[in-house]
Formats: sequence, C-alpha cells, structure tokens
Amino acid sequence: MKAVILAGGSGTRLWPVSRQHSPKQSQPFGDNETLLQKTYRRLRRGWSLSDIFVSTSFDQYPVLRRQLPQITRRHYVLETARRETAPAIGLAAAYLHKHNPQEVMFTANSDAYLKEVDEYIRVIKNAGKIVARYPNQTTLIGIKPRFADTGLGYIKMKKQIDAINGDDVFLVDRFVEKPDTRTAVKYVASWQYLWNPAMFVFRVDAMLDKFRRWLNPSYKLLMQIQASIGTTREAATLKRLYPKMQKISIDYGIMEKDQNMLVIPADITWSDIGNWRTVYDMLADSDGENLLRGQHVTVDSRGNLLFSYTGKLIATAGVHDMIIIETDDAILVCPKSRAQDVKHIVAELEKRKLHRHL
Repeated sequence: MKAVILAGGSGTRLWPVSRQHSPKQSQPFGDNETLLQKTYRRLRRGWSLSDIFVSTSFDQYPVLRRQLPQITRRHYVLETARRETAPAIGLAAAYLHKHNPQEVMFTANSDAYLKEVDEYIRVIKNAGKIVARYPNQTTLIGIKPRFADTGLGYIKMKKQIDAINGDDVFLVDRFVEKPDTRTAVKYVASWQYLWNPAMFVFRVDAMLDKFRRWLNPSYKLLMQIQASIGTTREAATLKRLYPKMQKISIDYGIMEKDQNMLVIPADITWSDIGNWRTVYDMLADSDGENLLRGQHVTVDSRGNLLFSYTGKLIATAGVHDMIIIETDDAILVCPKSRAQDVKHIVAELEKRKLHRHL
C-alpha cells in the first residue's frame, strides 16, 4: 500500500500566513513543525519511506522538498497547473499504475489534525485489506462525529456488508453537503452519518477505470501522460497535457457518481485545518483561553488567537473572541465567527491585483 500526501492546496482561509508560494501545509501552527512535516511523521509510524509519495505543484516543490529532504524527487508527483483534487489523484494513480497496476493507494491530506495516530494507522491498514477483498470498490474512512459541525460534509451509510479486525464495513448511501445546525444535530444523533474527511483507499487500476467512465477526456490525457513516464518526453508531455485536465474535485468528479463505495467508521479526534477558527479549536483547551505566539500583553481579553510571526508585540485590551495574525507585510483582524470570510479577503486582493500580498 502506498501513501500519497496531497499537498497542492493554497489555503486561502489561512491568509496572511498561507500564501500562493508558501501555502498552509508548509507553515507551522502552534509550534515549529509544519502541517506537512506532521503528516509525514504520522505516516512514518505505519509505512516505510519507500511507500510515501507527495502530490504537489511544481511551484510549491522547492519549499516542500526543503521540509522533507528524506523524500527523493521520484517520490514527488508534480502538477504543472492547479486543477483540483480529481486530476491530482488521477495523476498519482497513473504514476503508481505504471509500476504496479494493482497497487493499493490511499490519500493523506497534508492539512489535517489527528490525535490518535496509532488508531488512524490501524484503520487505514484495515481499509487496505478491505480493498483487497473488494478490488473494484473505493473504501472511505468516515469519522464518527463528536459534535454537530456545520462546516463539514457528511457520509450517509447503508447496511453493513463486512467486518475486519473489529472494524465494521458499510455500503455508502450518499454524500451529504454541509448541513445547517438543526440538520447537523440530527445527523450526530443518528448512527448513519459520519464526517467526511476525504480519506480514500483504492486500487489504482480501479480508480483509473472510474476516470474512464466519468471523466473520460481527463482519462485519455492521463493515459498519454502515463505513456511518457520514464522517457525523455515525460516533462514536456506533462507540461503540455496536464493543464488540459478538467478542473474538478474528486468528490464531484468521481465519488458522487460511484454507487458502490464502502466506508469504515473511525473513532478518532480529527479536524480539517481549514481556517483560523479551526486552528484555535485544535490548540485551545477551553473557549476562553488566549492562544498566543510571540510577544504579547493582554488586559481583560479572552478567547483570542494572537499570532505574531515577526516578533512584534501584540497588545490587547477588552478584546474577546478575535483573530489577530501579524506577518512581515500584513495584519489580519477578524472575529473568530467570521474566520471563513478570510478567503474573500484573498479574492479582493486578487481583484485589486495586489499580487505581492498573495
């Protein structure tokens, strides 16, 4: 089984720390270890170095390679354009398929927080064994919800069809988009719903067949790219053809069309580090705690995330439930409740062509 770390995202909701050429996975949050390094260290507890690959873009490669010098160039799958998760996963599957058409692959997002690492590894390995039993079916890992989260998609389960080493295996009924609060409460109360952390385990030949069925133009491009792998034409072919791939997520392009997926519920503490509020929730022991990086003075202030990346002093008086992030060239100030809106700031910067701040 091969692990492919997906590390090509831009992380706009974690601006101003996450930038186009130094995205969130290459940044530290809370300590000096980046999200990518944490993901790699987690995987090394269960897989050998030779079984770990990184999917990212050419422009991000130099930054990530410096952070993970252990991983050689041939274990990087590099995109020549940003085309969303379906092309990224398809390209990684095509590379692995070239060496072993029946290889089992799983995706590991580089921007996730996980607490129970040994349990995570155990469940992933069990999912790999289920894929060996059902080679044409993708197996998902679903997280047993701990609260009514409205910022996540959910997986609805159907009947149980199998079990392995203490893990029950269910058929997937469908994906559910981010619900409102009332609906999320109902989901948490039901055994049928799991958080969708986008953890996929599959055989690469089966995944490429799904591309052939549902993303056929992209499949044809992948086959041309695959034919060039290991030849002098590889770099030029990838540069010419990959930008023609349809820009679409794996959820919309493949998973929502697949009626035969399986899912294993996992009881682990997990969070998608998607915005500054989730950084706070990951690190804080209580809602009233001030999370601080760098020099700080706080008076009658609580529940804040106060990060200085330059060493400047951050001082607050009477400030509650706020996010204040200070970098060399930007300062972000917003309520924790508006953390999702940071992506709109990035969109405004793009609109105004303030590229040096992107």
